[in-house]
Amino acid sequence: MVDQPGDGEYPEHWEADVVLRDGGTAHLRPIHPTDADAVQAFHVGQSQDSIYMRFFAFKARLSSKELKRFTEVDYKDRVAFVITIRGEIVGIGRYDRLDDPTEAEVAFNIADSHQGRGIGSILLEHLAAAAHENGIRRFSAEVLPENRKMLTVFSEAGYDVRRHFDDGVVSLEFNIDPTEKSRAVMESREHRAEARSVRDLLTPSSIAVIGASRKWGTVGYQLLEHIIEGGFSGPVYAINPEALELAGMMSFGKLSEVPDPVQLAVVAVPYEEVPAVVADCAAAGVRGLVVASAGFADDGERGLLRQRDLVRQARASGMRVIGPASLGIVNTNPDVSLNASMAPTLPLRGGLGLFSQSAAIGVSLYAASSRRRLGLSTFLSAGNRADVSGNDMMQYWEDDPDTTAVGLYLESIGNPRKFSRLARRLARTRPVIVAKSDAMGLRLPPGHAVRTTQAPAGALDAMLRQSGVIRVETIEQLVDVAQVVSAQPLPAGPGLAIFSNSQALGKVVADSASSQGLIVAELVTGVDFDAGQSIALPALRASLLKTLESDAVHSAVAALLPARGLTVDSIAEVLAECSATAGKPVVAAFTGILDPSISVEGMLGSQERAVPCFSNPGAAVAALAAVARYSEWVSRDQGHFVEPEGCSPELARAEIEALLRDVKGEQLKKLNPAAAASLLGHYGIRVLPSVGFDNPDQAVEAADALGWPVVLKTTDPALRHRLDLGGVRLDIQDAESLRQNVLQMRRVLSHYGDPALEVQSMAPVGQACTFRAIEDPLLGPVISFGLAGDAVNLLDDWAHRVPPLSAADVDDFIRAPRAAQKLFGYQGLPAVDVKALEDLAGRLAWLKDNHPEIALVELNPVLCGTSGATTLAADVRIGNAAQRTDSARRAMLG
Repeated sequence: MVDQPGDGEYPEHWEADVVLRDGGTAHLRPIHPTDADAVQAFHVGQSQDSIYMRFFAFKARLSSKELKRFTEVDYKDRVAFVITIRGEIVGIGRYDRLDDPTEAEVAFNIADSHQGRGIGSILLEHLAAAAHENGIRRFSAEVLPENRKMLTVFSEAGYDVRRHFDDGVVSLEFNIDPTEKSRAVMESREHRAEARSVRDLLTPSSIAVIGASRKWGTVGYQLLEHIIEGGFSGPVYAINPEALELAGMMSFGKLSEVPDPVQLAVVAVPYEEVPAVVADCAAAGVRGLVVASAGFADDGERGLLRQRDLVRQARASGMRVIGPASLGIVNTNPDVSLNASMAPTLPLRGGLGLFSQSAAIGVSLYAASSRRRLGLSTFLSAGNRADVSGNDMMQYWEDDPDTTAVGLYLESIGNPRKFSRLARRLARTRPVIVAKSDAMGLRLPPGHAVRTTQAPAGALDAMLRQSGVIRVETIEQLVDVAQVVSAQPLPAGPGLAIFSNSQALGKVVADSASSQGLIVAELVTGVDFDAGQSIALPALRASLLKTLESDAVHSAVAALLPARGLTVDSIAEVLAECSATAGKPVVAAFTGILDPSISVEGMLGSQERAVPCFSNPGAAVAALAAVARYSEWVSRDQGHFVEPEGCSPELARAEIEALLRDVKGEQLKKLNPAAAASLLGHYGIRVLPSVGFDNPDQAVEAADALGWPVVLKTTDPALRHRLDLGGVRLDIQDAESLRQNVLQMRRVLSHYGDPALEVQSMAPVGQACTFRAIEDPLLGPVISFGLAGDAVNLLDDWAHRVPPLSAADVDDFIRAPRAAQKLFGYQGLPAVDVKALEDLAGRLAWLKDNHPEIALVELNPVLCGTSGATTLAADVRIGNAAQRTDSARRAMLG
């Protein structure tokens, strides 16, 4: 930490690397007194017009008094940010609090040579986030009418800007609380910038291989050879100070000797040489690095420090980094034809985009896709994923016309909230298949440096499901599903037709399909393949086409044993033709073929028409079922992210700030019942009041105030819901009965010490439910729901979701626990008011999404009857929240 002389503590958490509109990177940080000379140099380098636009007058130089004012701030009432590239200031933004403590005046100054790169918008986002931390809610600004670029920054930020013209100046004023529109604007800008940065990496105009070698088998040798033999469309330069000629072309001793610009550098040198290489790349204006070198985070703590230095050095110079320890990148578009990877040949061209992290997983994923003859659009191995991540690739794939489906193998996840947001958006237009281990998020693989989760088991999987991704566990399952979505239309429903030349096999496949949630609409087991190719294939074609015409059939699987005179390829050709004609997916499973020369895995048929083929009918059905579930998700109306009525986030925020004044460090503060009820009340969550007492007379007074009948219960957490242990007594009608019950309960509970007692108005009867919400280090807000009692306590029957929640998410959330059928008229009982539970879930999700300082909320029990739901008790704890991985400002992780 750096302390300001006489001012506030330097807010290190405000520092961030950012992606600019054109895909370049820069570093944003709070200003510091040591920036005085750099600020003067920035000012002197500006044009007269730019200086006039900022100061409404021309100043050749800033005075020492002005420099002191501009660079010495308190980070509370006066805040300033600078954006730097290669250490040079290219933009400054600041706010100064006005007499109204909730309002501040904001101003910007962007270097002439860097205007149009989105720097002003980024500064505004970060200033607004800092202002929120300091209790400021409105910004105002004065702008000259001719300063159209700055007026555009404000008008396009998504805020409701009020403006008026007075004395030759345009005065602007706007509330900086995030709105649906401002969030959408930020996400759109983030998308364009990050997609552009990845596009520059995958479609470079020129490449330099630094560390290229003439020694066969080395990484540098193979990378250079693969780029050249892959037919890369642009110039390729080999950099090696010890070789004059490499791969039949002249080699350069260092990057500065290359006569033309280099956009992408592929680095394969020992880790100790990487910093010097990065410096050379920065000086040469390189836009991106693919670092194949190991010895970074994969080398323990010392390597992690080297990796952080590498990323810091590259981003500060405007470069993105793939790796370190990356397998490389591939782009099969013929206009690029890039194989900057360890793969020996450029893969088949197709619509599948692939992303992996560690090189070992990348090799396995690439090999599996090649073995299945899956055509790829792009492939990226992120290695240690120090910079470019799966989130970045999803931003790129969303705009890539060559990519029709994507697959990601994730060993860790750095920004799950952003992943959820991007995956949900991407999955609306193309299938997103994610393979992850059950331990992902709980512990880190070697070379990965991100947070781990403390959320309940299943929360991360729930986040993936609500985002619409197709979740699988292995690489083989990933390519199974990829085969189906890469070449087949999506099924319109769960109806399945099964074709087989074996009655026994057909029934086994039908059982498997039913267990996977598919509905067997047709089971055709009389397919005769012994009649020969000229008869059997036309019969198969006619029968399959007729079956696919049925509205009840949405997909088909052909599970076939070997047949004399019929080749696998000829059958696959017919299946592919029928699928194309009917517009419905068809997959094949060829079982029992022992000849190793006959391939039955992968895409079979002609190059124009191929069908997904499997050796195991179970794998075929599982892949088809996963795609059917995804298709159902896509076809659903997801609803909107709407704030429930009666919520007051500002009042809740002010109350939390007051409650946190005496909370230090990582300490948690448990709110008393009154404070908890007050805080929850700002989101329309009403807790039925209860009153503690010391003697029976006080209990009667409390009951008179609350209203009869009442409930008597202990405050002991282990006993307060246990009717069987004497911790609760219901429906007490009068004072005398209450006095007797108090004495009896104290006698019964004496075995458990002397727990305190309280009375509460009798709530309408209903099903007891429980809600819980936490703030997780990795996932951020997580909310959980279950039916109170043994379902959650013994069977762990919880549903989990990660806010924000759409209307469809809330609907699924309440219905997800296995015991949730008790809410819908179980065993003849009337159905409860599920809408009341959905409303409560929506309010709790909104509360948790807005306030990371709330560490825990537990509503237990919530009694839901036929009309309404009543919260009987609430446990609320608050603390100083860590920064979330997906904040209200654009910033790169790491």
